[in-house]
Formats: sequence, C-alpha cells, structure tokens
Amino acid sequence: MTTQVETIAPSEPAVVGLDPEGTPLLQLKDIVKRYGSFTALNDMNFHVNANEVVALLGDNGAGKSTLVKMMSGINPPTSGQIYANGKPVQFRSRADSEAAGVETIYQDIALVDPMSITRNIFLGREITNALGFMNHKAMEQKAIEILGSSVQISGIDDPDKEVGYLSGGQKQAVAIARAVHFKRNILLLDEPTSALSVRETEHLLSYVGELREMGTSSVLVTHNIYHAYQVCDRFVVMSHGAKVFEAKKEDTSIEEITYHVIRT
Repeated sequence: MTTQVETIAPSEPAVVGLDPEGTPLLQLKDIVKRYGSFTALNDMNFHVNANEVVALLGDNGAGKSTLVKMMSGINPPTSGQIYANGKPVQFRSRADSEAAGVETIYQDIALVDPMSITRNIFLGREITNALGFMNHKAMEQKAIEILGSSVQISGIDDPDKEVGYLSGGQKQAVAIARAVHFKRNILLLDEPTSALSVRETEHLLSYVGELREMGTSSVLVTHNIYHAYQVCDRFVVMSHGAKVFEAKKEDTSIEEITYHVIRT
C-alpha cells in the first residue's frame, strides 16, 4: 500500500502553531467568501488546536466577523474546505457547527433575560421525563452542579434567578458554562469583554485559561491586544479579508502584534 505525502514548496511558509503529530480540532483551508463582486475572505487559512487559545485580531472590516460566522455555521464559504478533527465537513447551519463541537458566544450573549439561569442553560436541550414533559427538578439539580463545577460564577447561588438581573460578566459565565456542559470543545468568543467591567474582564480571561486546562480551546476575537496577549497562545491578524500575520506567543511580542494590527 502506497502512502501519499503532501509536500510543501520551500517558498510556502509552514502553518504556524500546527502540531505535525496532531490534528487540529478545526481547520479552514483556502477559504473564499464572496458577496456578489465583494470578496469578504480571500484564501483564508485558519486552525484551532486542542488545548489552545487563539487570538483573532484586526481592525473593523478586517473579516473577523465573517470568519466567526462561517465557523458558527451561519455563512457557508463560497469556496474552500472546512475540517473538523481532520475530516471534511460542511457548516451550513448552527446545528452543523455545534455537532462538530463549536459554540459561539457573542457579545450580546444570546441569553433570554426573562428566563431563569436553569432554563437558559437547557434552552432547546431540555431534560424531559418518560412522557416528554420537562423535568424541571432534574434541570435545576443539574444547573446547580454546572454552576458549581464547570465555571465558578461569583455572586450566583440560585439557578432560578432570572438572567436579566445578572451582570454582563455573569451572563458570559452562564453562556460559557452551558457550552462546557454540552461538550463543546471550541468556544468562539466574539468581543466578549467589550461591555464588561475591569474585574469581570479579568474573571472572563481567567475562565478562558482554566477551560484550556480542562480541554476546551477558544478563539478570542477582540480589539484589545492586551487582553489577547494575557491569555492567548497564538495570534492571527487579519486585514481586508486575509491573514497578514500569525505567530505563537513565544515567538512574538505585544509590540510586534500591535504593529501588524495598526499597519493594516
């Protein structure tokens, strides 16, 4: 049996941060996204490894949101291929990306304020009894367990509390706890600190680091380079729909990252 090995031309840079002995949890290869005559993403390559936090940086209009929506299953690519654990997949809906272990947490949280923490955690995934009715007691007991173990959320001791009464940081933590409970192995965090206080921001960044140690990777989309440098292992800078810089933390500096973000 002959094994074909894909070779890389000497002039083509190797993929930064890719473990040659491992397979990325998620990989986007040669991605193009067009809207009519406008090209939003052009030959974009991006990947997320296991136990890794990746920063996705760039100015407004760089293509970050388009890329996040694609990884979320909202915007399928015009061309190119997406791989989940090394296998080609098609992301044409949120259900597709969730099946691949990807959960997106937007800055507006996407929680329902009038509902309790418990109902928000199990929204669309309710625990039911043999007759198909919601088992509120089982969901509440599980919510207590989730809030106490998955992500420690300061100031929350009642899973029946309405989400609308929570702070921005607490809402973020509930969304993260929900994703962790349902076994998402990649969290896409879209500008998660934009509406948070300094203390809540520190808590959130700490959560992201703790989740990495627990086996959940994250993609942190942010305008705050200092926040990214605090917690991320690798940095990808985009401009005009293309990747213009990529480096591991040990191979770069906050000054170099800032330079590439500003010059784009």
